[in-house]
Amino acid sequence: MRSIVWLLLLAVVAVVGATALGANDGLVTLYWMGWRADLSLNLFLISLILIYLAVYSLIRGLDGLLDLPQRARRWRLNQRDRLAQAALREGLALYMAGRYSRAHRACQKAIAIQADTPELALDAEFTALAHLLSAGSLHRLQDRPRRDEQLRRAIELSQLTRKPRPTEEGARLMAAECALEDRDAPKALRDLAELPPGVARRTQALRLKLQAARLARQPVEALRTARLLAKHQGFTPVAAEGLLRTLATETLDSARDADQLRNVWSHLDPADRRDPMVVAHAARRMASLGAPTDARQWLAPLWDRLTEQAPEAVDALTQALGDSLIGLEAEWLPRLDACTQMALRHPGLALVLGLALSERQLWGKARGMLMSAANDQALDTERRRTAWAALGQLAEREHRDDEAARFYRRAALPGERD
Repeated sequence: MRSIVWLLLLAVVAVVGATALGANDGLVTLYWMGWRADLSLNLFLISLILIYLAVYSLIRGLDGLLDLPQRARRWRLNQRDRLAQAALREGLALYMAGRYSRAHRACQKAIAIQADTPELALDAEFTALAHLLSAGSLHRLQDRPRRDEQLRRAIELSQLTRKPRPTEEGARLMAAECALEDRDAPKALRDLAELPPGVARRTQALRLKLQAARLARQPVEALRTARLLAKHQGFTPVAAEGLLRTLATETLDSARDADQLRNVWSHLDPADRRDPMVVAHAARRMASLGAPTDARQWLAPLWDRLTEQAPEAVDALTQALGDSLIGLEAEWLPRLDACTQMALRHPGLALVLGLALSERQLWGKARGMLMSAANDQALDTERRRTAWAALGQLAEREHRDDEAARFYRRAALPGERD
């Protein structure tokens, strides 16, 4: 197709030339030291074009001849650059294939080629990538000193490149990941702290920060980081809910007294303070620290919506209230009465209602709830024993010694059999 186009163009030029120059009868006269030459105008124009093409070709030939050493040097430089690139690609392939020793050697070969070629040594990003891949191979080989040296060189070289510097960011993330695998949480946190703010909010950086915070036993920071990850959809909703709940309970467990626990509770996210499992754990923790009043205050908002909670949440909240019944206020009586019908389906709730009514000295109502819980086979053995023991205390209070002894015997016998 191309040859046909050229033939057509040549035909067009021939036709145009014949049309324009065929009737041209002009002359060109040249004088040189007494000599005279007469040429037709057509011959003169053709000769002028041929002379121009000859001079141009001569100049181009001389330029190519003089530029031959430079072209040879560029060819050798390209060859060395291709060798370095091939060595780096080989190192990457070997790293992915699990051949870490060979991958390290291939990366070092690429670095050596770059170092031996001054023109290539200016490509700091290429050398930094080679050091980074070499550091990853050495990490897999558990060669920590040389790994750290390669990471240091990668960071130093990547800082010589223009911003943004993805190589430096990758090197710092790899350094943090290696520190985590070495169980060195402080170093991992230092490496992550040196990341730019935008990079530090990326999912991978947040994942590493979460692991480092948990390893360093910093539950508050871990909870904050996990919440950011959940916002960025770093976890599935179910996994995020379980992780946030676990971290919130770890944060609550870090408190050593009631004042610290109040401070931790006030700094929790509102979503955590609405989680029934977290609230129940906080209430039980506060009750164990000798502040059942605060525990009941935390439980009250969720207790008012107890019928809306899931069964496991109801069980957790009832157990938390059962641990914080000392000094139960009269204002809780309407809440307890509202749960009476629900207690028929939840023996654990019946037990707590019975204990709470007993705490308020409403022994008649308490006896019915405790008897219902004690005879419900769906309730675990430990709580059924608690119900029998509470019934025994009520019987003793009413001076029914035989009945009290029978209740105590039911509480003490394995399996609660007479």
